[in-house]
This record gives sequence, C-alpha cells and structure tokens, in this order.
Amino acid sequence: YRRLHTKETRLSEFNQTDIKAVLGSYTKVLFVRDPLHRLIATFLQGMGTSPSFSSFVQEVLDSGTHNGSVAWKPLVSLCRPCLIQYDYVVMFGFLRQELGHLLRRAGLPAGSLLPELTDSQVQWTYRWLSEQMFSELSAQQKKQLSHFYRWDLAAFPFSSSFLSD
Repeated sequence: YRRLHTKETRLSEFNQTDIKAVLGSYTKVLFVRDPLHRLIATFLQGMGTSPSFSSFVQEVLDSGTHNGSVAWKPLVSLCRPCLIQYDYVVMFGFLRQELGHLLRRAGLPAGSLLPELTDSQVQWTYRWLSEQMFSELSAQQKKQLSHFYRWDLAAFPFSSSFLSD
C-alpha cells in the first residue's frame, strides 16, 4: 500500500477491497473524549471567537455537523466507528490505565514508555469545569447539544457526561 504512505492519499481514494485490505493491515486505535469536554477545551484554547461559552456553543450549533471544525464535530462523523472496526478505543480520563494495557498488548514495556499522567486530577477538573460551563447554557442549548452529539453519546460510554442527562 505504497500510495497510502504519502500525505496526499486519502482512504476514500481507494476501492472497497483495497480499503478493507489496508485497514486490516493496521492496528486501529481510536481516542475518544466526552463531547462537552472537547467543547470546553476548544473554547479555553481560544479556537472560537466568542466571548462566552454560551455564545461559543451557539456558534457550534449554528455551524452544524457538516460545516463545523474538526475540534467539535461529532466523533462518529470523523472516525466512522460503525464502518471501521477499531482494535482499541481509548477513553480520555483513563489514559494511563488504557495506554499501559495497549502497550503491553503490543509487547512493549508499558512502564518506561508512559509519561506521567494525572488522570484523576484531569477528571476532577473537567467535572468541575463541566458543571460551571454547562450551567451557563440555556435549557434549549443543552437540549440541542445533546441532540448534536446524540450519536457519540450512543456509540461511546460517556455515562457521566452532562449531555447524557
């Protein structure tokens, strides 16, 4: 699959037989994150032009799934988990545990290759940020966001997400 190793080649340029063969030759890992956490991170990084989280969320909702940024598009529209059989799905917030398992499965020494990850602190921080920022949204925005990310919420176990409520 020499063509695949060039930057310009997209998987969609191959026929179905070649796509299946190419995907079968790789270990496929999908990293997923609560959609609300992705929105918060994007907002805090200044990727939106809005002065408030509520107005940023409205920009996201107005952009729709087809015109939105990769930073906030639903994961199912980006990664196609229903079409591609991923070998591993790694949840943000459990990186140390899951990456260690992934490295051991690959036959690599997990302890020496993993950076210091403070998952519990990250989870607590995002829980607090989610509570604060979610409370800024109107009931209609909350409902629209849940609908916007409905397929992500159905495909991945984001059971503690505010959007699942």
